[in-house]
Amino acid sequence: MKPVTLTSNFVVYQEDELSAEDREIIAHARKASESSYAPYSAFHVGAALRLSDGTIVAGSNQENASYGITQCAERNALHHAACYYQTQAPTALAIAAETGGQFLDQPIPPCGACRQAILETEHRYGQKIRILLYGAKGTWVCEGIENLLPLQFVGDCLL
Repeated sequence: MKPVTLTSNFVVYQEDELSAEDREIIAHARKASESSYAPYSAFHVGAALRLSDGTIVAGSNQENASYGITQCAERNALHHAACYYQTQAPTALAIAAETGGQFLDQPIPPCGACRQAILETEHRYGQKIRILLYGAKGTWVCEGIENLLPLQFVGDCLL
């Protein structure tokens, strides 16, 4: 038997420590949460995706009484970018969540399906995406999805 340890690397920033570019994309994610449709959970999530040309694409979660067809904010932003900006690689993704009219103190990570979609996007464009998880008491930043998804299911697994 050989034990294996997997680690995730993050840097936690206070708002005044973030670059202007990071604060901008977080502001877009926070704003996107306002367009969330979350009548069942009251959990409003916004995501903002910065593309290589500087364009910012936003997405929000859209719930359905049949939870299985609910759409997450992250995948909405990723899929919109893939449809309308195919040649622009995503460089950063910010995620913010609020409930009861307040943003959460601690950041929330993307769900498993969104992690897989981020992984596929990184492979599609051949580069890592900077991920910013916003919380009112600090933003967690990691470089690349491997920090959120250390064991990855990629196309090579299908061979």
